[in-house]
Amino acid sequence: MFIDEVRFHAFHGVMPQERAVGADFTVSLRVEYDFSRAVETDDLADTISYADLYDILKSEMAVPSRLLEHVAGRIVRSITDRYPQVSAISVRLSKDNPPMGADCRGAGVELSFINK
Repeated sequence: MFIDEVRFHAFHGVMPQERAVGADFTVSLRVEYDFSRAVETDDLADTISYADLYDILKSEMAVPSRLLEHVAGRIVRSITDRYPQVSAISVRLSKDNPPMGADCRGAGVELSFINK
């Protein structure tokens, strides 16, 4: 399952101005799990709702952090805590037009997690 390029205005960053006025961020999420039962039953109870995953993203993006690595880690922990059946997660978190003196669309982190 995936959620692609969700946009948030949030207050992550090391600089005081980033924490005061915020910035725009883009998050993409990929979650792997066995959804073969849902393929057969057509029942939401047999899968993970992407609306629920979005709610996790929204909740974690609302908590200010200095580092994007910290935010990505919280997202992974929240998903695995709620959905232990998840076998792998990939989070891509980008700060749009970051304040670093370069003309770029974004900079950020990608975090991959494999549940063993």
